[in-house]
Amino acid sequence: MSTVLAPKEWQELLAAHEARADDRMARFRHPGSYHPVYDFLFQYYPVRPSHLRAWHPGIGTRLAGDTPHAEWRDYHRDYDGTVGLDLEAFWARRGDSVEYIHRLLAQSARNPVNFDCFGLHEWAMVYHTNTPRHDLPLRLGADGTNAVVESHRLKCSHYDAFRFFTPPARPLNIRPLNRQQQPNNDQAGCVHVTMDLYKWAWKLGPLVPGEVFLDALDLAVDARVLDMEASPYDCRAWGFGVVAIETPEGKAEYVNRQRALAQRAEPIRQRLVGLIEQAQATRLGS
Repeated sequence: MSTVLAPKEWQELLAAHEARADDRMARFRHPGSYHPVYDFLFQYYPVRPSHLRAWHPGIGTRLAGDTPHAEWRDYHRDYDGTVGLDLEAFWARRGDSVEYIHRLLAQSARNPVNFDCFGLHEWAMVYHTNTPRHDLPLRLGADGTNAVVESHRLKCSHYDAFRFFTPPARPLNIRPLNRQQQPNNDQAGCVHVTMDLYKWAWKLGPLVPGEVFLDALDLAVDARVLDMEASPYDCRAWGFGVVAIETPEGKAEYVNRQRALAQRAEPIRQRLVGLIEQAQATRLGS
């Protein structure tokens, strides 16, 4: 059974969402300029301002009155005049992707959790290369960076980090990774898996209430900050700190922050899984 929001209710939610999205874009999106930490959230994840500002009520919620959603893709006006998700149209367009996202998220929550990678994926991406991915100085220099990689065992479990390893770094990982096995390897302790919840919330589009999408963005921002503070790059000139993972103290800080991010990620992951399962059940019951 759907929840129906009166015009005043959904207008307040829409305005609050747009204000929150505008605040995040003002702080973290800098078109025409370079930001080594935050640009990743809008380039690697190609989320446009229109995506962030588009408030969706989410599956199971319909809107009364004259709502702009009536003109949006994947929405329709029902016999009672309310507007809500056109689940069949959305599923025809995105169903295969939604099923994959469900499998990936549900499996990553079941896979064994690890907190001992220490963010070395970023170090492996610059191992023995003259072309680092970011225009930033290496905190320990090239030789020092290489030495850190060689003194650790690389335990990356996330393919979308592993695929950017330099060729000399790939054989150093605990195991080779590929796209086909990603659901079996992704695990909830991984900082990049946490960050990717933002991507999956975006890809699920109108299934996801606007506040969940922006919660995932806020989490991704904090995950990205840890990712870069623990990286071989020196981000201090940009106002960030250093998590010196080459030291016992730095390792302990990384694990503590990684655990905190994973705890924040869990309810968002479960919410996304639940929304997909609600859509699946609705389709079966229709």
